[in-house]
Amino acid sequence: MIPRTAATFSPPVMEARRWLTGVHFDADRPLINVSQAAPVDPPPQAMRQAMADVALNNDDAHLYGPVLGLPKLRDELAAQVSAHYAGAVESAQAAITSGCNQAFAAAIATLCAEGDEVILPVPWYFNHKMWLDMSGVAAVPLAVGDALLPDPDHAASLITHRTRAIALVTPNNPGGVEYPEELVQAFFDLARARGIALIVDETYRDFDSRSGPPHRLFQDPDWHDTLIHLYSFSKAYRLTGHRVGAIIASEDRLTEVEKFLDTVAICPGQIGQHAALWGMQNLDSWLAGERREILARRQAIADSMHRLDAKGWKLLGLGGYFAYMSHPFEESSALLAPRLVRDAAVLTLPGTMFHPTDDPTGARHLRIAFANLDVAGIDVLFDRLTQV
Repeated sequence: MIPRTAATFSPPVMEARRWLTGVHFDADRPLINVSQAAPVDPPPQAMRQAMADVALNNDDAHLYGPVLGLPKLRDELAAQVSAHYAGAVESAQAAITSGCNQAFAAAIATLCAEGDEVILPVPWYFNHKMWLDMSGVAAVPLAVGDALLPDPDHAASLITHRTRAIALVTPNNPGGVEYPEELVQAFFDLARARGIALIVDETYRDFDSRSGPPHRLFQDPDWHDTLIHLYSFSKAYRLTGHRVGAIIASEDRLTEVEKFLDTVAICPGQIGQHAALWGMQNLDSWLAGERREILARRQAIADSMHRLDAKGWKLLGLGGYFAYMSHPFEESSALLAPRLVRDAAVLTLPGTMFHPTDDPTGARHLRIAFANLDVAGIDVLFDRLTQV
């Protein structure tokens, strides 16, 4: 037997940062870091002032809070999710977590025992795979084609008596694709018919290019018998360091979630929760501007791809914070990505970080997390990639 942490791999983003050791970047050719999907700018000034006011004037904000989060934030989240999806979510079905990764970990803890299985589309979000590894749960890979859209019929063939859930991320990390409403519904119907859970992680929901609800699962009056919905405030409000996420599920499941959260964090940080609440109540116009900017950067990548097409690159997925590409080189992306640091001053992640070790597909792929590049920066990025 080995310790739980030894059952999985090292954090990929931290591994990639080690490739920077000993590499010098000239002032006129600085590093372009497209490795991590996190905003680098701080929250807007008005939000920071609101956070400062809470820190200075609300003594309770420095104490332990409710394990499942501040009631006012749970109320606001339930109301806004209900409005956004034209569905019905009660406050008692919404809980706040210390980031969306913790929401996933809590969901798995309520679902799985040693030796159980969860189906993950591949390429997968590596932190989901890592948590399953450390939980003694088998991650069952669901291969997708070049369109990066998982097939419900294929998923059905992978379900066994140990399967407890299918986990989807949309807009997808790492692939960027936005899962069509009909596809999400098909997975929901499959999960319900087979008596398992459907976990839907919508961390990048606020940057979906579509208008209206991306799916109608919350319109089902019994959605909570199958759906576990995950969300993050980090991307929308630039609160990555404050670790504020959410899980929406049945009240019975949240009773079990509370046990998990109480033992790993006791409660989510209150300053970040107050910030998320203030943002939800005051930053609609600002967030709409953030979305427009991300969509403009996404369009800039689409418009620039002809420059890489000529070199043999191919765009497989684009959306949320990500462009997912196949490269034309003979070497594996596991070797190409470190070489790009040295040869092009570009830090990105190889597809091998998002695939099983015995799957050669990832060797052909790279993920570009473009959210922190403006249109001019995207132009420079494509110039450097064409010169490799």
